[in-house]
Amino acid sequence: MSASLTDSFGRTITYLRVSITDLCNLRCLYCMPKGQEISHSEVMDFDDLVSVCRILARLGVRTVRVTGGEPLVRTGAAEFIRDLKAVAGIKRVTMTTNGVLLGEENLRALSAAGLDAVNISLDTLDRERFARISGCGGFENILPAIDAALELGMSVKVNCVPLGDFNEQDIPAIAELARTRNIAVRFIELMPFGPAAEMRPFPIREVASRVEAAFGKLMQVPVKLGEGPAVYHTLPGFAGHIGIIGAVSRGFCEDCNRLRITAAGTLKACLDSTAEIDLRGLLANKASEREIEAAIVDLVRRKPAGHRFASAGEERKREAAELFRIGG
Repeated sequence: MSASLTDSFGRTITYLRVSITDLCNLRCLYCMPKGQEISHSEVMDFDDLVSVCRILARLGVRTVRVTGGEPLVRTGAAEFIRDLKAVAGIKRVTMTTNGVLLGEENLRALSAAGLDAVNISLDTLDRERFARISGCGGFENILPAIDAALELGMSVKVNCVPLGDFNEQDIPAIAELARTRNIAVRFIELMPFGPAAEMRPFPIREVASRVEAAFGKLMQVPVKLGEGPAVYHTLPGFAGHIGIIGAVSRGFCEDCNRLRITAAGTLKACLDSTAEIDLRGLLANKASEREIEAAIVDLVRRKPAGHRFASAGEERKREAAELFRIGG
């Protein structure tokens, strides 16, 4: 079996996103409707996830990002990260979180487990708008978590989704988090999944305009930073970087290097594709590692050239899965 995963478009897969739960402690307007979580029995257990990650590592996956829902609502997240770090071939393990539960105890446990980096979602610095967008509290925990993660030596990114009529006025303040902190603040264009399909995205070009109006010219970094689709920029006097992810208007598929495991144990070739395999089913049917490898290689061959986010119409909206199930 080949030691690398290359799709029919010449893209090599080195990155895996693993959703360990579809549960979340927030109810963000663009992400998670109430009462649609899967049952606990449908969630893939950690031992099976580690076994699959071991197979994927042999096939060339080097980075694993742990996501949700909110991964920290699942008991044992730190131990799972420790086990991932012990898998031969996996070089980097990171996590995406809303930061509300990222207090000192959790941070130290994650650091001790070997977590390399954390992405923290933060759409506003205004407490009332935070409650409006998230449907919950916890805002006061997030900025201290960012600074505590930095103190522990973790790489930190802050992810903001600009929403029309909700938080566009917060864009300069969010960007300014990178003025004195060596972090990457990334603005991610709203993707039409679940409730977001009915919302108005704030144009990513306008994000750049607002940042430049506040802080000066964005200067694109001449080399690729990180493994994801963000285009990074520097600003005069800033310690960190500003990232722009134009998921819909600019696309990010040409260099896609990733697969995704959903909370229910489905391995997806693309965020927006029905090309997938049922890992839980394969394991329940006692498939051998060689059979699982072959299924993964076949799935990668079926990975589409790109997403269909720009497709319009009610049928397309109905097709769009909830992002919290897929894992961000």
